[in-house]
Amino acid sequence: MSAATAARGEGVRLGLRANMAQFSLLVAVNALVGGMLGQERTVLPLLAREVFHLSAYTAALTYIVAFGATKAVTNFFAGTLSDRYGRKPVLVAGWLVALPVPALLIWGPSWGWIVLANVLLGVNQGLTWSTTVIMKIDLVGPERRGLAMGFNEASGYVALAATAMATGSLAAHWGLRPAPFLLGAAYAALALGLSTLAVRETRDHARAEAALPRSLGSARAGGTPIPAPVNPDHHGELTTGQVARITSFGDKALSAASQAGLVNNLNDALAWGLFPLLFAAHGLSVARIGVLAALYPAVWGFGQLLTGWWSDRIGRKHLITAGMLVQAAALALVAAGTTFPVWAAAQVLLGAGTALVYPTLLAAIGDVAHPAWRARSVGVYRLWRDGGFAVGALLAGVLADAYGPAAATWAVAVLTAVSGLVVAVRMYETRPRTRS
Repeated sequence: MSAATAARGEGVRLGLRANMAQFSLLVAVNALVGGMLGQERTVLPLLAREVFHLSAYTAALTYIVAFGATKAVTNFFAGTLSDRYGRKPVLVAGWLVALPVPALLIWGPSWGWIVLANVLLGVNQGLTWSTTVIMKIDLVGPERRGLAMGFNEASGYVALAATAMATGSLAAHWGLRPAPFLLGAAYAALALGLSTLAVRETRDHARAEAALPRSLGSARAGGTPIPAPVNPDHHGELTTGQVARITSFGDKALSAASQAGLVNNLNDALAWGLFPLLFAAHGLSVARIGVLAALYPAVWGFGQLLTGWWSDRIGRKHLITAGMLVQAAALALVAAGTTFPVWAAAQVLLGAGTALVYPTLLAAIGDVAHPAWRARSVGVYRLWRDGGFAVGALLAGVLADAYGPAAATWAVAVLTAVSGLVVAVRMYETRPRTRS
């Protein structure tokens, strides 16, 4: 029986078509999650340099360290809390935390207040983005997991790109504060209303999937045997510590995905915090920097509509490997370039490589993790992935202060290529050969 048509419990149906209304609503909510992050992408690096006069790259990137570390830890707890209390309460809590962020960015009198805003933003992103990922995986079941992740990540990063471009334009006309951050205030209020009034709980969908006979196909070929609780509501049979060990080190596919996620967001931290300063040093205007800051996540976002679906057809491993190598080539082009056209081409290439990787990694986690502990496995993966923001900001800042931003970019390019080779060697194909 197809998972898309199988009913479990009281009217619970799995599949994209059966849950289109809620799925579409969650796509819209995740677009607002991405928009909250997009309000900073163009403006905040320039704010550090021009308003708060932070000349050292390491000091200027402290807000990304704070954001990344907080988001990484929050991702871990988001998965555990979603399993224990349900998805919707975690989503609503994330938007409550977001409400003060725009005000702190607008009126913060010192750099410490900006860092505090990014701590809260990290909590917001960890709770809301993790939960929308988990809820979409719950709704669609095993058959369209890659497509679902493509839509989820596309909505977030297209909105991020659009907001980055809009805030660049607002900053060029009205200054770095307050106009660009008024968008964030509107996003937070709208998302809180939708999450509270319209989003429905999806934990029963995960229970329904856990009750289906699992056809693992190639998802275990070459992998470590993974225990699954007999009762999906009983968390004692597979502890959170066991889930963390399996996801981080024990299973070859899960661990390869976790390190690739970390390196992917490491180079995203470079693009977020260092690229605007690099472009400004070569004389680019704020408006043109805004275009470059938007181009990369726009290609990334729209590309995921194709790559998530593609991974459902041809598998996960080769797309992830190729995407990491394409990202490495794009970073090398940024390091070698000195003009707007070259950097624009590099941003397109970087977006294409990231689009190959981002939804495919999440789909691979969903392939391997059992529904009973999948939310926690997603949380552990996202702990590693978003820890890359903090690692990347520190690494980029230290290298840029010592050797310059171009050298820092070259170093991250090499690291990204090595990560792709690790996936090629360690990961097994996770896409099931047969459908439930």
